[in-house]
Amino acid sequence: MKKLGIYLGIIIILFAGIFVLTKQSNKGNDEAANKLYGVPASKLQPATRDILEDPNYQNLIKPAELDKRIADKESFFLYFYGADCPHCKVTTPVLVPLQKELGVDVKQFNLLEFKEGWQKYNIEYTPTLVYYKDGVQVDKMVGGVPENGATEGNTPEKFKEFFNKYKTK
Repeated sequence: MKKLGIYLGIIIILFAGIFVLTKQSNKGNDEAANKLYGVPASKLQPATRDILEDPNYQNLIKPAELDKRIADKESFFLYFYGADCPHCKVTTPVLVPLQKELGVDVKQFNLLEFKEGWQKYNIEYTPTLVYYKDGVQVDKMVGGVPENGATEGNTPEKFKEFFNKYKTK
Protein backbone atom coordinates (compact mmCIF):
# COMPACT_ATOMS: atom_id res chain seq x y z
CA MET A 1 0.00 0.00 0.00
CA LYS A 2 2.87 2.30 0.82
CA LYS A 3 4.42 1.70 -2.62
CA LEU A 4 1.13 2.55 -4.31
CA GLY A 5 1.06 5.88 -2.46
CA ILE A 6 4.62 6.64 -3.58
CA TYR A 7 3.84 5.81 -7.20
CA LEU A 8 0.68 7.88 -7.10
CA GLY A 9 2.63 10.80 -5.61
CA ILE A 10 5.25 10.58 -8.38
CA ILE A 11 2.57 10.52 -11.07
CA ILE A 12 0.86 13.56 -9.56
CA ILE A 13 4.18 15.45 -9.42
CA LEU A 14 4.91 14.57 -13.07
CA PHE A 15 1.51 15.78 -14.23
CA ALA A 16 1.88 18.98 -12.21
CA GLY A 17 5.29 19.59 -13.81
CA ILE A 18 3.89 19.05 -17.31
CA PHE A 19 1.01 21.42 -16.51
CA VAL A 20 3.38 24.16 -15.31
CA LEU A 21 5.67 23.82 -18.34
CA THR A 22 2.71 23.92 -20.73
CA LYS A 23 1.34 27.02 -18.99
CA GLN A 24 4.72 28.79 -19.28
CA SER A 25 5.03 27.88 -22.97
CA ASN A 26 1.52 29.16 -23.70
CA LYS A 27 2.25 32.35 -21.75
CA GLY A 28 5.30 33.01 -23.96
CA ASN A 29 3.25 32.45 -27.11
CA ASP A 30 0.46 34.69 -25.83
CA GLU A 31 2.94 37.46 -25.03
CA ALA A 32 4.45 37.24 -28.53
CA ALA A 33 1.01 37.06 -30.17
CA ASN A 34 -0.24 40.08 -28.22
CA LYS A 35 2.88 42.05 -29.06
CA LEU A 36 2.78 41.27 -32.79
CA TYR A 37 -0.90 40.75 -33.57
CA GLY A 38 -2.79 42.21 -30.62
CA VAL A 39 -4.58 38.92 -29.88
CA PRO A 40 -3.90 35.77 -27.83
CA ALA A 41 -2.06 32.97 -29.64
CA SER A 42 -5.20 30.83 -29.58
CA LYS A 43 -6.83 33.28 -32.03
CA LEU A 44 -4.06 32.79 -34.62
CA GLN A 45 -3.68 30.13 -37.29
CA PRO A 46 -1.38 27.22 -36.31
CA ALA A 47 1.24 28.20 -38.92
CA THR A 48 1.40 31.70 -37.43
CA ARG A 49 1.72 30.33 -33.90
CA ASP A 50 4.68 28.26 -35.11
CA ILE A 51 6.65 31.39 -36.11
CA LEU A 52 5.68 33.73 -33.26
CA GLU A 53 9.14 33.63 -31.72
CA ASP A 54 11.11 33.19 -34.96
CA PRO A 55 13.47 36.20 -35.23
CA ASN A 56 12.81 36.38 -38.99
CA TYR A 57 9.15 37.29 -38.44
CA GLN A 58 9.28 40.08 -35.87
CA ASN A 59 8.85 43.22 -38.03
CA LEU A 60 5.12 42.81 -38.53
CA ILE A 61 2.79 45.57 -39.63
CA LYS A 62 -0.96 45.35 -38.98
CA PRO A 63 -3.55 46.56 -41.52
CA ALA A 64 -4.45 49.77 -39.65
CA GLU A 65 -0.79 50.83 -39.39
CA LEU A 66 -0.19 49.99 -43.06
CA ASP A 67 -3.24 52.01 -44.12
CA LYS A 68 -1.98 54.94 -42.05
CA ARG A 69 1.46 54.82 -43.67
CA ILE A 70 -0.14 54.79 -47.11
CA ALA A 71 -2.51 57.65 -46.20
CA ASP A 72 0.42 59.63 -44.77
CA LYS A 73 2.19 59.18 -48.13
CA GLU A 74 5.23 57.48 -46.64
CA SER A 75 7.88 55.67 -48.66
CA PHE A 76 8.73 52.16 -47.45
CA PHE A 77 9.35 48.51 -48.28
CA LEU A 78 6.75 45.87 -47.45
CA TYR A 79 7.06 42.10 -47.56
CA PHE A 80 3.80 40.20 -48.05
CA TYR A 81 4.06 36.59 -46.88
CA GLY A 82 1.90 33.77 -45.67
CA ALA A 83 2.89 31.97 -42.48
CA ASP A 84 1.86 28.74 -44.22
CA CYS A 85 3.60 29.52 -47.55
CA PRO A 86 6.45 27.07 -48.25
CA HIS A 87 8.17 29.55 -50.59
CA CYS A 88 8.07 32.24 -47.90
CA LYS A 89 9.63 29.84 -45.40
CA VAL A 90 12.61 29.49 -47.75
CA THR A 91 12.78 33.17 -48.77
CA THR A 92 12.33 34.96 -45.43
CA PRO A 93 15.55 33.58 -43.84
CA VAL A 94 17.45 34.89 -46.88
CA LEU A 95 15.67 38.25 -47.09
CA VAL A 96 15.84 39.29 -43.42
CA PRO A 97 19.66 39.10 -43.06
CA LEU A 98 20.01 40.84 -46.43
CA GLN A 99 17.84 43.78 -45.39
CA LYS A 100 19.77 44.05 -42.12
CA GLU A 101 23.07 44.03 -44.02
CA LEU A 102 21.82 46.86 -46.26
CA GLY A 103 20.24 48.83 -43.40
CA VAL A 104 16.76 48.65 -44.92
CA ASP A 105 13.60 48.48 -42.81
CA VAL A 106 11.14 46.05 -44.38
CA LYS A 107 7.79 45.67 -42.66
CA GLN A 108 6.10 42.26 -42.92
CA PHE A 109 2.41 41.61 -43.62
CA ASN A 110 1.07 38.11 -42.85
CA LEU A 111 -1.64 37.36 -45.40
CA LEU A 112 -2.65 34.20 -43.55
CA GLU A 113 -3.92 36.33 -40.66
CA PHE A 114 -4.94 39.43 -42.61
CA LYS A 115 -6.70 37.81 -45.57
CA GLU A 116 -8.28 41.08 -46.71
CA GLY A 117 -4.78 42.14 -47.75
CA TRP A 118 -4.81 39.92 -50.83
CA GLN A 119 -7.44 41.99 -52.58
CA LYS A 120 -6.91 45.31 -50.81
CA TYR A 121 -3.20 45.52 -51.71
CA ASN A 122 -3.49 43.65 -55.03
CA ILE A 123 -1.33 40.67 -54.07
CA GLU A 124 -1.56 37.55 -56.21
CA TYR A 125 1.25 35.38 -54.85
CA THR A 126 3.50 35.08 -51.84
CA PRO A 127 6.15 36.04 -51.23
CA THR A 128 5.86 39.54 -52.72
CA LEU A 129 8.18 42.42 -51.90
CA VAL A 130 6.75 45.88 -52.61
CA TYR A 131 8.18 49.37 -52.60
CA TYR A 132 5.79 52.23 -51.82
CA LYS A 133 6.84 55.77 -52.72
CA ASP A 134 4.76 58.55 -51.21
CA GLY A 135 2.12 55.97 -50.28
CA VAL A 136 1.81 54.55 -53.80
CA GLN A 137 3.05 51.13 -54.90
CA VAL A 138 5.69 51.82 -57.56
CA ASP A 139 7.46 48.48 -57.89
CA LYS A 140 7.29 44.91 -56.67
CA MET A 141 9.10 41.60 -56.83
CA VAL A 142 6.93 38.52 -56.92
CA GLY A 143 8.32 35.15 -55.92
CA GLY A 144 10.94 33.82 -53.63
CA VAL A 145 14.44 32.49 -53.88
CA PRO A 146 15.05 29.50 -56.18
CA GLU A 147 14.38 26.23 -54.37
CA ASN A 148 15.90 22.76 -54.72
CA GLY A 149 18.08 23.55 -57.73
CA ALA A 150 15.36 25.44 -59.60
CA THR A 151 16.44 28.20 -61.96
CA GLU A 152 13.33 30.37 -61.57
CA GLY A 153 12.97 32.79 -58.73
CA ASN A 154 14.59 35.87 -57.26
CA THR A 155 18.18 35.46 -56.18
CA PRO A 156 19.57 37.31 -53.17
CA GLU A 157 21.39 39.52 -55.71
CA LYS A 158 18.06 40.50 -57.30
CA PHE A 159 16.63 41.39 -53.89
CA LYS A 160 19.77 43.40 -53.15
CA GLU A 161 19.38 45.32 -56.43
CA PHE A 162 15.74 46.03 -55.60
CA PHE A 163 16.63 47.40 -52.16
CA ASN A 164 19.51 49.47 -53.51
CA LYS A 165 17.33 50.89 -56.26
CA TYR A 166 14.99 52.52 -53.76
CA LYS A 167 16.69 52.73 -50.37
CA THR A 168 18.26 56.14 -50.94
CA LYS A 169 15.26 57.76 -52.56
